[in-house]
Amino acid sequence: MKKDNYKWFALALLFVAFFLHQGTRQIFGAMLPQIQGFFGVNRTEIGVVGTVFQLAYGLSLPFAGLAADLFGRKRMVVIGVAMFCGGIFLGGFAAGVGTLALAYGLMNGSGQAAYYPGMTSLVSQLHSDSRATAFSIIQCGLYGGILICSVLSGWVAGMSAEAWRIPFWAFGGLGLAWAVVLALLLRNTQPPGDTAARPSFREAFGAILPKRSVWLLTLALGTMIYVDVGFKIWTPTFLRDNFAGLTPGAAALHAVLWHYLGAFCGITAAARVTDRFAASRRGIRMEINILGLAAAAPFIFLMAKAGSLPLCCVAMGLFGFFRGVYDSNILAALFDVVNPRYHATASSCMLACAATMGSAAPTVLGWIGDHASLRSGFASLTLFYLVGAAAIAVARLFFLKKEYVEK
Repeated sequence: MKKDNYKWFALALLFVAFFLHQGTRQIFGAMLPQIQGFFGVNRTEIGVVGTVFQLAYGLSLPFAGLAADLFGRKRMVVIGVAMFCGGIFLGGFAAGVGTLALAYGLMNGSGQAAYYPGMTSLVSQLHSDSRATAFSIIQCGLYGGILICSVLSGWVAGMSAEAWRIPFWAFGGLGLAWAVVLALLLRNTQPPGDTAARPSFREAFGAILPKRSVWLLTLALGTMIYVDVGFKIWTPTFLRDNFAGLTPGAAALHAVLWHYLGAFCGITAAARVTDRFAASRRGIRMEINILGLAAAAPFIFLMAKAGSLPLCCVAMGLFGFFRGVYDSNILAALFDVVNPRYHATASSCMLACAATMGSAAPTVLGWIGDHASLRSGFASLTLFYLVGAAAIAVARLFFLKKEYVEK
């Protein structure tokens, strides 16, 4: 297969894997009321499952990224998909919150970490001249996975007391099969540069850690992930708490449809703009990120305070649109200030810190829901987006010019 054809074929393979990577995360939130009721626990206790997942994901990422750079990106992609889908599948057999935290939380989170750095590095290398577009296509796998897996899971979970187990078995089994497809069809594309001299741990981290823009971009991503994790896990419950008459399936649908429809529009538009002007305006990727976070913040607050379901859905859609604007250049902005030799390590370090920062959200929002209301918890998320926008603004104004890497 010709190189130009293969890069799109590989993108399609990785798109399906990312669809499962992100979609299987959402099945827990879509079925959370049913799972909580089945095990007879409060919101704080069930929220711990989401926190375990985020901690396992965040703490595993640095090792996954370094392993992708050292031992092969295809290998880590295949291992990651097999591992996280195995965790999802086993989650369907959970006998309590503890075993669910081990399968869905620990095994799934570690496997998702193993997959992500190798995938992003492969996409970045194969699509060096269409990076934002390629990452935007991959990001659409996130939106589609979350939407489809959430709606199907919420609908199935409402059938009976134990029907919540079925989506774990179905999506987990599908992912295990896709790991075999990846092993057979994905090439082990070598990273650019001298492949005989692999970067050492000290070399890779020594090239990344001194860059202040990397830390500020990481802080911004951490605030975004805190909001994202809390939003994905608790929105179906939030909607059922505040708008009477919603079935589990309807709540799961509204929780993702409007937000991710908006995000799809936002990421598509922003990716085209940045790919068109990035060569002539170095700072445009960070500027787009600032716009996305700052403009989304008011709509998070409106969503939390909306007095009617239609208004809440409009707010979620606009929040999603500007979230998509930010999503379009998360990694593209990072790679503007990191040598291509260390892309997998850099993306894994960034995501590790950010995921760890965001890991408290499921438990914190569950605690607020137990002691006040989810409305109050969701309203507090507004501040996190504003802090993220401010962090990227500092990076753009003071550090980009000095730390930009010529391609």
